[in-house]
Amino acid sequence: MNNKQKRSVNKKDIKNNRKYFGRLIFFVVIAIFILFAGRFFYISVIHRADGQNLQKKVAKLYDAETRQPAKRGTIYDSNQQPVAEDTTTYSIYIVLSKKATYNGKIDYLPDSKKRQAASVLSKNLNISYQKVWQTLNPKNKDLYQVELGSPGKNISLETKKTIASSKIPGIKFIPSQSRLYPNGEFASHLVGLAENTEGKLEGVMGLEKEFNKKLKGVDGVKNSSFDSQGTDIPGRNGKSRKVKNGDDIYTTIDQRLQNYLESLTSKASDKYHPKGVRVMLMNAKSGEIIAATQRPTFNPQTREGINEIWRNTLLEDAYEPGSTMKIFTTAAAINSGNFNPNATYSSGSYEVDKQKIYDWNKTGWGTIDYQQAFIRSSNVGMAHLEQQMGSDKWKDYLDKFGFLKSTKAGLGDESSGSISYKYPIDQANTSYGQGIDVTAFQMMQGFSAIANDGKMVKPRLISQIKDPNTGKTVYSSKPTTVGHPIKKETSKQVLNLMERVVTDKNGTGQDYKLNNYPVAVKTGTAQIANENGSGYMNGDTNYTFSVAGIAPANDPKYVLYVTMERPKSFSSEGTATKMLSTIFNPLMQRTLDDEANESKVSMQKIDNMNGMDTNDATEKLEKQGLKVEVVGSGDKIKRQSQKPGAKVIKGERVILVTDKGLTMPDFSGWSQADIVNFGQMVGLKIKITGSGYGAKQSVDPGQDLSSVKSLEVNLQSH
Repeated sequence: MNNKQKRSVNKKDIKNNRKYFGRLIFFVVIAIFILFAGRFFYISVIHRADGQNLQKKVAKLYDAETRQPAKRGTIYDSNQQPVAEDTTTYSIYIVLSKKATYNGKIDYLPDSKKRQAASVLSKNLNISYQKVWQTLNPKNKDLYQVELGSPGKNISLETKKTIASSKIPGIKFIPSQSRLYPNGEFASHLVGLAENTEGKLEGVMGLEKEFNKKLKGVDGVKNSSFDSQGTDIPGRNGKSRKVKNGDDIYTTIDQRLQNYLESLTSKASDKYHPKGVRVMLMNAKSGEIIAATQRPTFNPQTREGINEIWRNTLLEDAYEPGSTMKIFTTAAAINSGNFNPNATYSSGSYEVDKQKIYDWNKTGWGTIDYQQAFIRSSNVGMAHLEQQMGSDKWKDYLDKFGFLKSTKAGLGDESSGSISYKYPIDQANTSYGQGIDVTAFQMMQGFSAIANDGKMVKPRLISQIKDPNTGKTVYSSKPTTVGHPIKKETSKQVLNLMERVVTDKNGTGQDYKLNNYPVAVKTGTAQIANENGSGYMNGDTNYTFSVAGIAPANDPKYVLYVTMERPKSFSSEGTATKMLSTIFNPLMQRTLDDEANESKVSMQKIDNMNGMDTNDATEKLEKQGLKVEVVGSGDKIKRQSQKPGAKVIKGERVILVTDKGLTMPDFSGWSQADIVNFGQMVGLKIKITGSGYGAKQSVDPGQDLSSVKSLEVNLQSH
């Protein structure tokens, strides 16, 4: 085959190869097309790919879930005044990055606005102009945003509005839930504390913790769908859930008496410097806790003292009660037929199981009867009564009075107490309050049987719980009778003996006399065990001093119990009873006076004053017998200190803030609650020191509030 023929064959082969390759390419393309078409058809019909539902994924791109936070329930006192309520605070940050834009507009702080921003921020926050200027001009130019530290955190709504009104770009606010405790130190361990945890308020102590689930409510959820342009797509919204605000809790605490108690206790603590104090005031018939406190305590608003003690010592601490236990010993002996008031014994000392028991007066008072044993607070007399009853009978009465078991108050962890009862000497010791540990709640529960004709009622702090979403009452408490340890006749005899502790010339409670009211009391001095467990402490003040009182003695209505542990000294008073009387006497006196004048006390209901003419609002409130404090020179009322519908007592202070011309009021005589409320109303940071009522303030009355950043107010007891 010549070259010409070879070239002809090669051309033919190439042509055929091209034809075959072209056909191959054609069929490959057709196959790929069919594959893609089939895949597309499958997805368009089945709406699934890689095991996922594509419809749902696409919809999710255009769906938004908006959470609507629930309002935490408010805790009220017995007059529907808030003692713990929600508020919103804000934290500031400033965007500096020039890359930040929103809808085509700059969303950062431009250099030309930095001086204005520094001026506005320093004017409204507790921070200097120079400090703000340095923060707005950091050395690291790549920072996206900066913050102002603590001065820029937890600012009020009013301050936030003032800063935002400047309309300076780049200044941003982050809202967060916060809790307002307007009274400061106010039954703090009972009411408790709620803290912001991951953007949500959670109770960590007291009622805030025990009723956290009811208080916090349920957040609402709103699901929305929108297209690529951000327009809402009707009819495609997912399931939404309405917000359910937390339940409101109404306590039995009387705000006026509680504040008075806090003031008295702080004053006594500052004077005697005890290691601990417990005070409880209770309605003898209903078991309602009217006022209660402890020391050490803390201020839930400022957190001052929060780390000193977390325990609720009224519930959690068990201690030897000392001679106040003689109330129950005597009641048990009378009720069991083992008390002859006129029988006599030799006081001073008594041997039980080869061990000596001594009276606090070791030489004794000679031969005395069992009435005097109670009146003089004789340990020996009580030991005789225990021996006459027998250890089993006495132990039975301890059980009947509710000792060695929780009162189940439902207010948190509660100690059951303990007892040493193995040997005769141990059993005798318990008759005068040694070798047995009790709680303040157990003691109050037991005292109620003495004050209430033998009927023992449980102490209670909750009056009712309401659902603010429906207005319905979801829980209402009633007096709970937990036993009848003694007969009515027995309670009358014990009350008579307790009254003689005050009136008898030999009584240990003569310092507890009240004006116009007969009072029944029993004093106590309990030894304190050494921390190493070996014996008891020595020293004149290393005791738990106490007094239990019931008044009026002829018609019991209130029980008051005060304990003070290891004061540094008795100061000028010279005795433990005079020391305790600085709390007991004024509190019980005021309680009885208030009760006697209850028919004269007029409860007023506050109307909604917002938007009213200033003069009209003032006149209306003054006609109701209320003390009106107008802050500002405006013609219209912008805010009021009490919420519409709240009940207030005649003579109580109502603060009205007008729409302009705000000036600093004179805080003389103002309560801490009023001062804190005022600060919240006008967005002013207030630091409070001391206890009682307003006495001194760092900013003079009448000064223009627009130039005030912060304020210090010193409280003093009247």
